[in-house]
Amino acid sequence: MGPQETGEDYVHPYLNQENAAIAGYYVLTKECRLPFHGMDVLYYIGYGVLDNSCCGIGGCAYALVPGFITHWRYKKTAEDLFVSRIEPIRDEAFQNEVKQLIEKDEMVNQINFL
Repeated sequence: MGPQETGEDYVHPYLNQENAAIAGYYVLTKECRLPFHGMDVLYYIGYGVLDNSCCGIGGCAYALVPGFITHWRYKKTAEDLFVSRIEPIRDEAFQNEVKQLIEKDEMVNQINFL
């Protein structure tokens, strides 16, 4: 069975790998599925470290929300990463509900939707 027609391909990133950024790096540490209104929401927990900035050092924990899962891990890339079909969450009321649920379970400073 192929992917559902809704959504767009989303390549799951590597976890626990430092990714260089202009003033430091970020790391995604956990991939999660959150039950929500009869669907699952895909989100990641990660942290960013600012250790190469002219303004000082710092960091934060965050959640990154690609969206609703419409087809879970239906194929792999040439680099052996899973691909799922994801429908971004555009509705502001849904975003606020998802934020509240994530904040209840995770210690994060910010939550960003793709």
